[in-house]
Amino acid sequence: MAEESTWHIRPERAEDAPHIDSLNEHSFGPGRYAKSAYRLREGVDPVPGLSFVAMESQALRGSIRFWPVMVGMEMSLLLGPLAVQSDLRGRGIGIALMKTGIEAARVQGHASVILVGDEPYYVRVGFAAIPRGRVRFPGPVDPSRILGLSLKPNVMLTMMGEVRRARIDHPVCADGAGVA
Repeated sequence: MAEESTWHIRPERAEDAPHIDSLNEHSFGPGRYAKSAYRLREGVDPVPGLSFVAMESQALRGSIRFWPVMVGMEMSLLLGPLAVQSDLRGRGIGIALMKTGIEAARVQGHASVILVGDEPYYVRVGFAAIPRGRVRFPGPVDPSRILGLSLKPNVMLTMMGEVRRARIDHPVCADGAGVA
């Protein structure tokens, strides 16, 4: 008999931030700061209405956020981080968080979502590898891990170019520290 889910998904709230930070720290460690996707999020706020958490027994068990990026001249969303408490992985929390976020992005009218990740996992919600060389992240990224999802018909077929921040919400120094 399948285990019934005892968790639910809701929009992220301001008071969730320290719990999400802790979850990301435990899930990805200090090396996350060096990743290209993290650098694209630095100094930028997540897209309003596209951050969700999975809650169980009043405890945060997973989270997802989406960030504005440009791919060439096209606006897109960058998914991540997607984090689930390690001892709860395999219960469908990550997939449910993605489905919720992707549907909210579609309702908001966004055209596409990109990420750097493992295709066998993300294909379960519709992501596919972007042909090598079409989309380039700054810094070292394995091109076979660049995935995309069209939220409007055929957007990923024409998307190409360098991925960069769509905006800066909070000035940052070269080393990533906030500017006072």
